[in-house]
Amino acid sequence: MSILKVSGLNLTIDSAHIINNASLEIETGQIIGLIGPNGAGKSMLLKSILGLNEEATGTVTIDDQYINNISLKEKAKFISYAAQGAPVHWPLTVGHLVSLGRIPHLSPWQTTTEEDQQLTLNAMKMTEVDHLSTRTTTSLPGGERARTMLARAIVTGSDFLFADEPIEALDPYHQIQIMDILKSLAKKGKGVLVVIHDLNVVQQYCDQLILMDKGNIIKKDIPENVLTDDILRETYKIKATRLKTNDQNIIVPTSLAD
Repeated sequence: MSILKVSGLNLTIDSAHIINNASLEIETGQIIGLIGPNGAGKSMLLKSILGLNEEATGTVTIDDQYINNISLKEKAKFISYAAQGAPVHWPLTVGHLVSLGRIPHLSPWQTTTEEDQQLTLNAMKMTEVDHLSTRTTTSLPGGERARTMLARAIVTGSDFLFADEPIEALDPYHQIQIMDILKSLAKKGKGVLVVIHDLNVVQQYCDQLILMDKGNIIKKDIPENVLTDDILRETYKIKATRLKTNDQNIIVPTSLAD
């Protein structure tokens, strides 16, 4: 089991405090939901842990090793990342783009091996984009592009996978499919940190939740202890009705909080 620890992470941009003294731990074998209202700082927290915000301060370790002390290539073996909105800036085919996830495992100028190619195909089949392997990624609609980028993150084979709103552009079938994939990866020993707005999805799939608001981590606990009526009212500013069907608890927002 590996543990990723974040201690005292702060981010200030143009005098605005985006993240305030955030500390958290992520263990492999779990899927953790990072939740909170719009503007809470969730995406910025992910990027800061990954070292993509140069202004961020604090420490990030994996098994007590400071990740800022290792190369980007080695860091990529520890953490893979599927960004929000699945941005693609190069007219690469789906197959080529997904295969880039194997780069951290290759020596300079080394081409992909048969094993790399098989892992790439497996990841594309898992996310159901294998039939798009020859399509140019920039030509894909948002949902197919999001699944392509998730396949690239999966094929890296990292200990931890970060996904920022991976089901945002997907239809219900693919939302369930992607969350099933992420849950299965966690069960196989990967640590998954995922930003999601759907409170019912996080209840169903996540082992732990991290609630953020206004740059602060408000609570870290199992879903039923985080998604309480008081927290929905104070953090999300809503009231909700709770239903139970097929052994699942459903949260139905009904009105704005007083």
